[in-house]
Amino acid sequence: MIDAKLLRENPDVVRAALTKRGESTDLVDQILVADSERRSSISAFETLRAEQKGLGKQVAQAKGDERAALLERTKTLAAEVKATEAAANEAERRFDQLARDLPNLVSDEAPVGGEDDYVVVEEIGKPRDFAAEGFEPRDHLELGELLGAIDMERGAKISGSRFYFLKGVGMLLQLGMLQLAIQQAVEAGFTPMITPTLVKPEVMGGTGYLSAHDDVYRLADPDLYLVGTSEVSLAGYHMDEILDLSGGPIRYAGWSSCYRKEAGSHGKDTRGIIRVHQFDKVEMFSYCTVEEAADEHQRLLNWEKEMLDKMELSYRVIDTATGDLGISAYRKFDCEAWVPTQGRYRELTSTSNCIDFQARRLNIRYRDADGKTQPVATLNGTLATTRWIVAILETHQQSNGSVRVPTALRPYVGGREYLAPVGK
Repeated sequence: MIDAKLLRENPDVVRAALTKRGESTDLVDQILVADSERRSSISAFETLRAEQKGLGKQVAQAKGDERAALLERTKTLAAEVKATEAAANEAERRFDQLARDLPNLVSDEAPVGGEDDYVVVEEIGKPRDFAAEGFEPRDHLELGELLGAIDMERGAKISGSRFYFLKGVGMLLQLGMLQLAIQQAVEAGFTPMITPTLVKPEVMGGTGYLSAHDDVYRLADPDLYLVGTSEVSLAGYHMDEILDLSGGPIRYAGWSSCYRKEAGSHGKDTRGIIRVHQFDKVEMFSYCTVEEAADEHQRLLNWEKEMLDKMELSYRVIDTATGDLGISAYRKFDCEAWVPTQGRYRELTSTSNCIDFQARRLNIRYRDADGKTQPVATLNGTLATTRWIVAILETHQQSNGSVRVPTALRPYVGGREYLAPVGK
């Protein structure tokens, strides 16, 4: 949620951010009208409420006809107070509803444009040249089936399309990645967490995941949502709290299963485990001051790159364009690994700086040097997830169908240097 004072005093700043996102600015005008009505109705209520309190004192001291007249006014005033209070509550509700639909501001450093207008920040490693090695690479699903690591057919049989089993070395690879990510996070000072995967509506809405898209699963009874990332649970962890940031950022690393409808992705990446309904992930999450958020964002990106380097992948870092930012993101970097059979880079990680947007919605604050409470900044970043298996299998495959295991993962697969096709 954007600061109401900023919106009131500098609406053009908010309009400019919406324009950069490629969205209409009409919502700003609607919110300004709602804010004016909200403040007027609150003022009217407070004026009548003050009169009501003062009238009570007068009644106690009055006598005779004066007392009778005051008592009559008291009855009339009580109805007026009730009506103005209801009007103020409704105005507050409408303002809050509109304000929650407003996306975050965007960084002046973020490239302006749509999905394809990102800027490549750097490229790490060189994509492997399979033609020079004399063989055609297999895709990750074919490799996964050869290794006995992925079973899409039985996943679909029991749960439907875009579900799967990871088994044998597939399960070990994923577990190894996640354990390695947690180990790295702990060494960097993160507190490891296994997080709830079901959250209340106010938590899901507070992070921005209920606005402008329908990619979350909802339970009707009880009214809970399945998270698409442990960012949601970790953001809600300190809801309605005042944090002590005197020692620097507070960092958590959340391990959880994640669920997404993949709404609007019909026909896209239907083969294999690139775009699925359930996956596992280790997510970094930071609370810090708004002033420190940009530096913290760079630190999260560096930790993501450190993990990708351990997987021995070729990848690039992109600065996501303003029109491709989620509602909560102020700025976002993606790390995309080269997928040989697709001949292009595919997203493996993202890290977002949300500045104080989520914290205002979730009422998370800290005390500044003057003792005044201020909203914190929140940031998140992927440290390992199921999709990485795609790039690992395809990048490190051999002509005989085996796959070389990145050195950092070998302790998690029994010390094996290569994973061999089942039965060979």
